[in-house]
Amino acid sequence: MHDDGSGVELRPVAEGDLDLLERLTNDPVAAGEHQWFGWHDPGYLRRRWHETGMLTTDGGMLVPTLGGRVLGLVSWHRTRTGPASFCWNMGLVLVPEARGHGYGTEAQRLLVEYLFAHTQLNRVEATTEVGNRAEQRALEKAGFTREGVLRGYDFRDGEWRDHVGYSVVRSDLAKS
Repeated sequence: MHDDGSGVELRPVAEGDLDLLERLTNDPVAAGEHQWFGWHDPGYLRRRWHETGMLTTDGGMLVPTLGGRVLGLVSWHRTRTGPASFCWNMGLVLVPEARGHGYGTEAQRLLVEYLFAHTQLNRVEATTEVGNRAEQRALEKAGFTREGVLRGYDFRDGEWRDHVGYSVVRSDLAKS
């Protein structure tokens, strides 16, 4: 998947990416302040890659790259919104040296375009901690609409954290 100018591209996870992805999800320094949720099963991502290639009908993971250099990961999973309704919930983690350059904005925009092009769901949502201003700006620049604060949304570093909820629906793409 190519971008229209930034050079950021999304591609499927390759076996050679697994060590880096493991660090991004299981190393407090690499994960960063807002993405570190404690130690977890170190073989989970490798097993998941061998079983599914990180791509299923209920979710997946892609690697954003710039000039072939891996920038991090974007992921999504299907979330129920009603008795017969679903949306995509997405997330992003960048390697420390890729943060603050706009790559996350582009990766998230590309993922929204990919999901709307290849699935029938109407909504992509994302949340971020209230204190994560950089990610809030990135989501807004990527075309997401701020919807409100979700109180006590997740537990990280010994306390419950409020999040800000964002979404994009298909009709938003026609407006941009």
